[in-house]
Amino acid sequence: MVNVLAVADEVVDSLTLGRGAIGHPDLVLAAGDLPFDYLETLATVYDVPCVFVPGNHDRDLGGYRRGRTGWTRAGMPATSPGPAGAVNADGRTVTVAGLRISGLGGSPRYSDGPNQYSESRQRMRSWGLRLRPRTARPHILLTHAPARGVGDADDRPHRGFACYHGLVAHLRPTLLIHGHIHPYGAHPADRPIGTGTVSMNVVGYCQFEIDPATGDVEVMRRRHGA
Repeated sequence: MVNVLAVADEVVDSLTLGRGAIGHPDLVLAAGDLPFDYLETLATVYDVPCVFVPGNHDRDLGGYRRGRTGWTRAGMPATSPGPAGAVNADGRTVTVAGLRISGLGGSPRYSDGPNQYSESRQRMRSWGLRLRPRTARPHILLTHAPARGVGDADDRPHRGFACYHGLVAHLRPTLLIHGHIHPYGAHPADRPIGTGTVSMNVVGYCQFEIDPATGDVEVMRRRHGA
């Protein structure tokens, strides 16, 4: 079993002090809109890797490249664009702590800010995750926004992406982990999407164990918002 601490959108101070989590997480998953230094602190406190996707309130991470001499942007030297040591899964599939994680950051476009996409643009971005052997089924699809009609809201900034339904049908992940939808005192339920996938809102945090071999998931502790 892999012990996962999934976080999004709202800082939970107790986690930075090593309190709140049960046992010792093997991995921090971040679904966007969190200060990068917060993610760095969590990875350091628990001494585990961190995988993240950017949210609509995060900085623009596009155009950065990492080579033998360090990070560049537009051919010029640059500092690390994300949380130090973390893995940006946006638009790709990574394997960390024994889990295959496919990622798509961002929210529906509602302004000129970064990490916002039209439905058609996000659908095009999702095709990059489909171009892989079907045998390499990811355990987790990590997104910032939810799927349309599966735990989203009706206002334009908080609508989910309809294209995620097709992506889930193709990838068949065990979990879709997302943030973006603040519960404001509510307790959003985990929701089925597709066949055999569960969509989970982790604003605040959710700690769970997942068996990479069987796909069995056990929620250990969660806090709906800070």
